[in-house]
Amino acid sequence: MHGLRKEPVDSTRIRRMPRQFGAVDRDFVFCEHIRRLSPEETALYTLLVCVSDPQGLSYYSDRRLGELLGVSKEAVLRARLGLLRNRLILYQRPFYQLLDLPELQ
Repeated sequence: MHGLRKEPVDSTRIRRMPRQFGAVDRDFVFCEHIRRLSPEETALYTLLVCVSDPQGLSYYSDRRLGELLGVSKEAVLRARLGLLRNRLILYQRPFYQLLDLPELQ
């Protein structure tokens, strides 16, 4: 993967880093995004925040993400679907792209 050129899945939706200190945007908790997610979705989201570059990109394999989280590959796939459904990430193999937190209705 070292020769792989990292390109955003959608260059018009590059995540902006939160103004407050901390890797995870505090609105993830205070705007209750965290309450909409399963524990596996929350764990995957948090891991992606930790390993992403300044554009919000990472390319860890599903197998490696499962190893780091201590869950099966199937659990990673379910968590990814939940994050996609909640508009927190984009995914185009092999890239994950974190998005700005969406407005909740």
